Amino acid sequence: MKAVILTGGEGTRLQAISGGVPKPMMPLLGVPLLERTVALLRENGFDSLCLTLHYQPEVIREHFRDGAAFGVHIQYRTEPVALGTAGAVRNCADFIGGEPFLVMSGDSACDFDLRELMRRHRGGVTVALSTQAEPLPYGLVLTGKDGRITGFLEKPTWERVVTDRVSTGIYALSPDLLEHIPPGIKYDFARDLFPRLLEKGIPMQGIVMDGYWCDIGSPRAYYQCNLDALDGVYRLPGGELTPRRVLPCRDRARLMRAMGEALAEFGADFSDGLTVTGSRGRAHLAPLADRSAVVLEGDRGAVRDLEALARKLDREQDLRILDVRPGE
Repeated sequence: MKAVILTGGEGTRLQAISGGVPKPMMPLLGVPLLERTVALLRENGFDSLCLTLHYQPEVIREHFRDGAAFGVHIQYRTEPVALGTAGAVRNCADFIGGEPFLVMSGDSACDFDLRELMRRHRGGVTVALSTQAEPLPYGLVLTGKDGRITGFLEKPTWERVVTDRVSTGIYALSPDLLEHIPPGIKYDFARDLFPRLLEKGIPMQGIVMDGYWCDIGSPRAYYQCNLDALDGVYRLPGGELTPRRVLPCRDRARLMRAMGEALAEFGADFSDGLTVTGSRGRAHLAPLADRSAVVLEGDRGAVRDLEALARKLDREQDLRILDVRPGE
């Protein structure tokens, strides 16, 4: 499945604590929020992603590159002039193709079942909703008993609040909706596209999602999100226990032999690649089938130890096989 992640935000309200880092790259328990989002999407079967860039695009590009180290394929679309939320998605039309796709903000944290959202998508627009006791900072969504969306209220005052259901900025969209977004100009989902779709009678439904959601738009919300992760209120996508590292490698079999010889006496399991368990947890090393590289997965500390051992063997045995580039 395909997903577009909106990552062009500057995060003006967070600048007092961000030091100018793009909002999606703010650390959440030591890992960039956007990396958590990519992990969530991967968990839910979205392996082809397009990131829309505007503010400091090189920071995000350099971190994620082609996405291989994170288990996904990533493309980028950079906007010299900000196109708005809907305009940014329209700019990804060549990536989207002809299948329903997901749109997600890169500056919010959640642990929703996004597969379920796609399963329940019936055409037009499906908006993932969250219930909020203090809904003023968000866009309110009015729905009937059948979930059909009847209206939107963008960041109302208390006098206008008529529901606790808010838009999370996560949408399942049918590709034909791109025809309703004018290309090359600033155009937003909430302010521009959705009211137009309501007028035209295009199907729009809202689904209240189970799980955690937080927009980290303010310092208070950002710190609260970190506390929620520490307390287990927010289930970290990918967890702290399943980092994934991909190491380019000229000779996969040779590296596996060297690692196996070094770890044989420590009770390594060779039934499926190489698996070791130690004081810092469990780690698994195996060659990738589609290119000259190996992948490490498991507990964070154990993965780091296994990578350090691979690099040590590469140096000491003069293997010269790690981190090579095509053509070398």
